[in-house]
Amino acid sequence: MIIDTHTHIFQEQVKQDRARYFENEPEFKLLYNSPKAAIGNIVDLLKSMDIYQVDISVICGFPWRNPEHTKKNNDIIIESVLKYPDRIKGLACFDTAWEGAADEARRCIDAGLCGAGELAFYLSGIDQKALAFLDPVMAVLREKGNLPCMIHTNEPVGHKYHGKTPITLEQIYTLAKTFPDNKIILAHWGGGIFFYNIMKKETKTVFKNIWYDTAASPFLYDSQIYDMAVTAEVAEKVLFGTDFPLLTPDRYYKDIDNSNINTLEKKQILGKNAVLLFG
Repeated sequence: MIIDTHTHIFQEQVKQDRARYFENEPEFKLLYNSPKAAIGNIVDLLKSMDIYQVDISVICGFPWRNPEHTKKNNDIIIESVLKYPDRIKGLACFDTAWEGAADEARRCIDAGLCGAGELAFYLSGIDQKALAFLDPVMAVLREKGNLPCMIHTNEPVGHKYHGKTPITLEQIYTLAKTFPDNKIILAHWGGGIFFYNIMKKETKTVFKNIWYDTAASPFLYDSQIYDMAVTAEVAEKVLFGTDFPLLTPDRYYKDIDNSNINTLEKKQILGKNAVLLFG
């Protein structure tokens, strides 16, 4: 079974006229100002799933500042989950600085979504203010059965690109320490922080409820990243995610095949880990 745990869909109006949504949405404009930045809907995703033999996708929207945009995007996620229950699971997405964020998380979960994400702090990084905004949302996720929360992270070094946040490894580590009882998915390999799982003291305990997805991996890392995850003893915490429509699954399949991980580890990453996390 192949499960893509990190995909994005938008309502058709956004796909057809993205510029209309740039006003007072600097994060959305940052990521999607270029016409080369693909925007997809549920039909596009299902077609891709059929082509690349993906059994289930976990979908999310965008952390809009405008609550109206947020609710409309989340409603599309809910609608897709209800229409395709065997193929689609969904996450509630919102700007955590919005005072209604926790209520929106509860609304979406009650409507059938299985967690929150991809929550992001594109302009600030995950600073103390961001952690305070996250707190009531994390409380709702614990209340609803300790559902997972996917959070945007990225490597703090290397080349610049749209969506690369001013984040530090210390901020990511503090995030894990602040919410030790929440299940947290760190998008984009957690900025590489999984390497520190090999430390002798503290880190294994701090990372006990942390997962890492592979989203954007072909743009960021050589195929050896999968070997490193095995060496760091986190293979059972790695989730296949494409960041659809950013990249197609075959790009990831190629990297996985070019790595030295074994058949069991491939099956874990491509789907078994997600089954255990999402149920």
